[in-house]
Amino acid sequence: MPKRVAVIDIGSNSARLVIYQRTSRYGFHLITQQKSRVRIGEGAYEQDGRLQPVGIRRAFGALHSFTHTLHEYKVRKVHCVATSALRDAPNRNEFLRLVRERLGLQIRVIDGTKEAAYGAVAALNLLPVSDTVTIDIGGGSTDMALIRDGRIVATHSLDLGTVRIKELFTDPGRSLKEARTYIRERLDALPESFRTPLAVAIGGTGRALARGVMLRNDYPFDKIHAFRYVVKKEKAYFEAITKAPIRELPELFIKKNRFDTIREGTLIFLEVLRHLGAKEVLTSGVGVREGVFLHDLLRHDGLRFPHGVNPSLRSIKDRFDLLRLPEGNKQRIGRALFETLRSRFNGTEEERTLLHDALSLSNIGKMLTIYKEHQHAFYIAMQELNFGFTHAQMLTIALLMRSKGDSLYYKPLYRRYKKLLPDKETVKWLSFAYTLTLILHENSSRAEIGFEWADERTLRIRSDRPLYLAHEAIANMEKPGKTEVEILDGWDESCSGEI
Repeated sequence: MPKRVAVIDIGSNSARLVIYQRTSRYGFHLITQQKSRVRIGEGAYEQDGRLQPVGIRRAFGALHSFTHTLHEYKVRKVHCVATSALRDAPNRNEFLRLVRERLGLQIRVIDGTKEAAYGAVAALNLLPVSDTVTIDIGGGSTDMALIRDGRIVATHSLDLGTVRIKELFTDPGRSLKEARTYIRERLDALPESFRTPLAVAIGGTGRALARGVMLRNDYPFDKIHAFRYVVKKEKAYFEAITKAPIRELPELFIKKNRFDTIREGTLIFLEVLRHLGAKEVLTSGVGVREGVFLHDLLRHDGLRFPHGVNPSLRSIKDRFDLLRLPEGNKQRIGRALFETLRSRFNGTEEERTLLHDALSLSNIGKMLTIYKEHQHAFYIAMQELNFGFTHAQMLTIALLMRSKGDSLYYKPLYRRYKKLLPDKETVKWLSFAYTLTLILHENSSRAEIGFEWADERTLRIRSDRPLYLAHEAIANMEKPGKTEVEILDGWDESCSGEI
């Protein structure tokens, strides 16, 4: 696969271009994106699905602009897909031919089940989830995938979209009750197996609603991807959106660019959640575009990243860990230390893994400068640590990387994100393990190091090599509780300067 790959997604509402830069076999990151609200399907649902001239002109103009961006970024591979509005249009071939002949773009029109499958591939690989139903509400259709035990087992597409509902019900002045009845009738076609306590919201409607939930609840972490909330707590808020006049939408934390279809999208979303029996929603910042990219990237891997491969970790290390120092002994020290300490704070396997991930990224701050490298590492992690983690896991890893030997945790950050982080004592013990591991590894990367409790308060470190520089650093570092550290490393202080 080329190093730069683009995906163009033409939906009923918007046309989007994304360009990914590959950094290694499984590492990648987004380098640019563009969007145009083309509304290619405008007026089509009242005209038997036929694309109208106004929508065609807007879509062609956006695609023409996209081709300039592709040229500027020297993109060698382009996936161009179109969804509901084009697949429903009797005159779609005229538009496809126009774009192919004038712009050189080969558009692949995908059906609703394929669209659902792409969204599911993205969610399964880039969210911490293995059992769910994905919900992708577009302008012309709502596409869903059933995921069980980490596998996509079924997909389904319904003719329920925001633009479709708007043109059939809102614009003609028909009632909310009529629209709700229409939606429920189409949901009855869903197979009985499509039931889930946890739903994944994909697409613009889901992201806009998640943003509103975050703002109204003063959620401390400004990241939509992997944001999770309880349906029951937000139901009244969602209902208010469906009934609000446009002038009141800003008071409900809805952005102006969502005014035209958010009420219809929210109505569909509420009815889908009710039908699925969903109690919680996990919001996805990824969808069809990422699914198209991953379908190509992982085509020889069963459409899943291999066990133990996290694309965010891989991409961060590819781009920021330029020193490429040996990792093995650092992780061995970290594992041994965690196992020795875990009884003091009831450490879990999840926390052991988070310590492992923080240690694996510990050098990324040095790429900018060694001064305040722990701060640089924290900010990189906060921005780039996106895929496969919960918000709590992202923040815990970043906070460990922000810690420094003389302070086990950065208090202002802990106070800000407190409700998403482990308790303070757990953070202190994890930070102690992180900092002590780095001190020992940096002083002797090849030493065989072991740990034991000499007594209830004293952690004993044994090393087969001298750890001269570590003595002072460990003496000065903050330690949780009343812990003391004793080092047995064969350093003979009797030769401290006499010749």
